[in-house]
Amino acid sequence: MTSAETTPASTITDASTAALAVDDLHLSYIVRGTPRAVLRGVTFEVRPGEAYGLVGESGCGKSTSAYAALRYLPGNGRIDEGRVMSNGKELTAMSARELREFRAREASMVFQDPVQAVNPVLKIGRQVAEAFEVMGQSKSEARVSALAALERVRIASPESVMERYPYQLSGGMLQRVVIAMALACDPKLLVLDEPTTGLDATVEAEVLDLVRDLRSELNSAILLIAHNLGVIRTMCDRVGVMYAGRIVEEGTVEEVFDNPSHPYTIGLLNSIPRKGLQKDDRELFTIPGNLPQIGDPLPTCVYVDRCPIATDLCRTEVPPIVPRSDGHWTRCHHPDRLDDIPEPVEISETVPVGTEEIIGVHGISKTFTQRGHEVPALVSVDLGFAEGETLGLVGESGSGKSTLAKTMLGVHEADDDGGAITLRGRKMAGKATQRVEESIRSIQMVFQNPDSALNRAWTVRRILTRSITRLTGLKGAEADARAVEIAKAMRLSERHLDMRPRQLSGGLKQRVAIARAFAGDPNVVVCDEPTSALDVSVQAAILNLLAGLQRDERTSYLFISHDISVVRYLADRIAVMYVGRIMEMGPVDAIFAGVNHPYTEALLSAVPSVDGQAENRIPLTGEIPSPANPPSGCVFHTRCHRVVEGLCDVTEPEMRELSPGHSIKCHLSVEQLTTPVEISPSAVLADVAPID
Repeated sequence: MTSAETTPASTITDASTAALAVDDLHLSYIVRGTPRAVLRGVTFEVRPGEAYGLVGESGCGKSTSAYAALRYLPGNGRIDEGRVMSNGKELTAMSARELREFRAREASMVFQDPVQAVNPVLKIGRQVAEAFEVMGQSKSEARVSALAALERVRIASPESVMERYPYQLSGGMLQRVVIAMALACDPKLLVLDEPTTGLDATVEAEVLDLVRDLRSELNSAILLIAHNLGVIRTMCDRVGVMYAGRIVEEGTVEEVFDNPSHPYTIGLLNSIPRKGLQKDDRELFTIPGNLPQIGDPLPTCVYVDRCPIATDLCRTEVPPIVPRSDGHWTRCHHPDRLDDIPEPVEISETVPVGTEEIIGVHGISKTFTQRGHEVPALVSVDLGFAEGETLGLVGESGSGKSTLAKTMLGVHEADDDGGAITLRGRKMAGKATQRVEESIRSIQMVFQNPDSALNRAWTVRRILTRSITRLTGLKGAEADARAVEIAKAMRLSERHLDMRPRQLSGGLKQRVAIARAFAGDPNVVVCDEPTSALDVSVQAAILNLLAGLQRDERTSYLFISHDISVVRYLADRIAVMYVGRIMEMGPVDAIFAGVNHPYTEALLSAVPSVDGQAENRIPLTGEIPSPANPPSGCVFHTRCHRVVEGLCDVTEPEMRELSPGHSIKCHLSVEQLTTPVEISPSAVLADVAPID
């Protein structure tokens, strides 16, 4: 058996000039005294002024590579072989003092969660100023520099932001603050670890625009780690695809995404809903099996156990480095057999959406009271579900999506102002505790985070049987038989039934959450961001599962998500919310190919595409208004790129139909809505006001 392989000579052109050069890096974590291999000969470089992306599933070694690059390793992390260079300096040979100096003056890192990266009890100004103080500035000088740094990242009213605490800022604002701190030293190398995960598409686009602008200004090299392949496509020059601690393919983003040459890369790209793909066209591709456990021996091809074209050769010899084009290579025995990879399953028969309304929301409003002030979170919302239909619900954080879901479920009681939530035409009580058993069973929910939604102390069997007993009245052997039946439908084995949530992967835990929701044969399942925390391959499996259950059970879904491509795949209709109001609603094809409300137009333009379509982004300046003090007239006019003064800011528009089933809440004519709008470059990085 071959135990070594040749590193491609083109991977590192010149370690003395590269902003970052990772050369044959082997890294282990010491677990209970035993070294567990995490990185297995990782080699790549980031040149000055270049953006390099790392992609792959959770656990493949992306973040470990980033932490190793700047020597931000946990105490049990150990570099076994290889070296890390930056502009001719070897980081792996630096002392602790030299590393601190390097990080303070030459390199910076932006972490995934800005909330975890700041001190919650210190004001923003103090924290940003500290980044300049460590470089030798006095407190007064650092204060001036901190203000300039916030202005540099396009934060409006920086003087006001300096005096605020982190909890008083939105996620997008906090991420800008963290970037301002990272840029204090004008770094030659900027490492970004999932910098936009959890952000709205519009805020994500603003942060990425900011990074592009600063990269151009400083000529910084960027190492970007992201699950979102569209972000990598739009941001990076080159990309490395990681699997089980090894880069299996590398090249320009155009070559890798347009001409993938490794089975794993193809699997990742086919897991994404692309090019208008919908649930009635075909299933999404799913990568079978799971990543190897940390430290598992992988003597030959690391992907062999999940590869659809693996042969005995793959199990006995290390795959060679195969050049595909200039700078594009793959680590595979069979790059000439990629066409043999099975295509995803075509949907042979589709079941049409029913005509009867199962759940109806008619003129529903919900007002909260905060500090003696009324806050209208929902304002006269009208929508409904037919049998076997999916309604996608999109909009920025704070637009009212989750409030609508909880009001439908009876967690929140709607205002008593004439509105109604109906089940097959019959009005339901506002509170779940006052609803009859049939109404409770008819609407169930799948939450975003199964870890917080499932009892960690219970087995899967107990979680399911409890819901079955509560919703159907079945007990004992009958309840257990029903649990086994539901688990089988969710592609869970009986072995999984006797495991606890902590023993399951993220995808399996979400299947348990879906199984619990289906325990009582619901008419409607509310899915609140059910795939946002999952890898694209696991996400594909969950979406296939939801689509298959809908075809078999005729269940309706309210599907809430920030990922518009996922909504496009699963939904039949889409509703767009803004400040508690429905601004647009219509069939998926009409939303994506027809005339749109200006807010929808901006949302769709912000979505990064893995297919490399030309960007024509429409920025949304400012934060979403407070529901407690909404703007007069059209609530969107303060951020609208098509606003007509004297009309939009004075008169609230009515909902009107543009085509059968497609309505928008806007004053403008079709001609006005389709007239191209010129967006100035400066508007893309427009100021964002802090939250009051």
